[in-house]
Amino acid sequence: MGILNINDDSFSGDGRVEAAWAVERAREMISQGADLIDVGAESARTNREAIPVEEEIARFQAFCERWPEVIATSEPRDEQQVWPPVLSANTWRPEVVAAVLPLGAELINDMSGLPDDRNARACAEAGAALLVMHSVGAPKVDHSHVTWPDVVGAVEEFFAEKLAQCEAAGLAREQVVLDPGFGFAKGPEDDLAILRDLPRLGSFGRPLLLPVGRKGFVGEAAGIEDPAARDAATLAAVVAGEARGGSIYRVHEVKGTFETLKVLHEMALLRAGL
Repeated sequence: MGILNINDDSFSGDGRVEAAWAVERAREMISQGADLIDVGAESARTNREAIPVEEEIARFQAFCERWPEVIATSEPRDEQQVWPPVLSANTWRPEVVAAVLPLGAELINDMSGLPDDRNARACAEAGAALLVMHSVGAPKVDHSHVTWPDVVGAVEEFFAEKLAQCEAAGLAREQVVLDPGFGFAKGPEDDLAILRDLPRLGSFGRPLLLPVGRKGFVGEAAGIEDPAARDAATLAAVVAGEARGGSIYRVHEVKGTFETLKVLHEMALLRAGL
C-alpha cells in the first residue's frame, strides 16, 4: 500500500495538495508495484487542527476525478500485482466517507476505532471494504499518556469487539481489514511487542495491515530521528511482519518494499520446493 498524502502537513513531509502532483505520484507508486494507493487529505498528526469537512471532501474529489486517468495510463510492474490497484481513502469522518465512496474508493482506512456504526454501514451499503485500526479516544487527540500492561491482549480484545460491531451493522467479516495502529496511543516498545506477537492477531482470519512506513518505533530502534530517512529501516519491519503473518504494508517507499517482498516470496517458494 503506497501512501499518497494530498495534504501539506504529513509528519514525514512528503505530501502536497495539488491534484496534478498527486496523479503523477500515484502513477509512480503503481509502476513500482503498489497494489493499493491510500489517499489521505488530512494529516493524522495530533498537534494539528482538523481541516473543515468541506475542504477534505474537495481534496478527495479533485484526486478521485482523475483516478480513472491514473489507471488508464499505468501498467502493472509484474503479473502478481493487483490490477487495477485498489483506491483507499484514509478518512474517519462519516460525512467524508459518504462522499468518497461514490467517487470510487474501494477501501475506507478509518483510524477512529469505530465509535459508532456509520462508517461500517456506509461500507456495507457501497460494497466497500473497511479498515479498522486499533485506537483509543478521538482521532487527532494526543493519547501518548496511555499505558498497556498487555498491549497485544488489548488489541485482540478490540478486534473481537469491532468485528462483531461490523457484522451487526451489516458489514461482512470478509470486508474487514485489521490494523494494530502502530504509534497511536502506543510507545515504541508497545509497537515492537505487537510486531513480535503478530501471530496472535492472525487468529481472526482477516488481513493484517501493518502501517510501518517511517514510523516512530522504526526510528527509535534504528536511531534515526528524521522520518524521511527511515525508509531502509522500514524494510526491517516489513521483513519481520512478513515472517509473522502480515498481509499489507503501508509505506512511503514502494519500490524497496515491493522488491523486499518479492525476494521473500521467492525464498518461500524455494523452501516449499515449488
